[in-house]
Amino acid sequence: MLAAEPEVLDELRRLRARVVHVTGALVATSDGLVLAHDTAGIEPEGVAALTAAALGVTQSLADATGRGAFRELLVRGDEGYVATYAAGPAAVLTVLAGGRTNVGRLHMEARRSGARVAELVGDALGKAEQS
Repeated sequence: MLAAEPEVLDELRRLRARVVHVTGALVATSDGLVLAHDTAGIEPEGVAALTAAALGVTQSLADATGRGAFRELLVRGDEGYVATYAAGPAAVLTVLAGGRTNVGRLHMEARRSGARVAELVGDALGKAEQS
């Protein structure tokens, strides 16, 4: 999957450019391994580990309530948002955004980026399996 890192990082930077007030983004495996990050002042490994923990709880909650597979999680704090999106079966996209972020725009653009990341990670996994 690391072969896809430059392309994934480019996608994270494009996401930051498309959504005002996005302050950082990272892509990690569902078990918390950082694949790529564009974060400043935030320790990506810690955020990825916390994302993996939240993902486990979120998946359990979705299962227990019959809501299906995980798609996204939005946390709103006093200073802004942390949003996590499914990026295919092997990865998640976590986005950090300020309190003035247009959440509708964030969802639209992050879902698009998540789909792109899923393609990139899927391609990298396919190539790794062929090697």
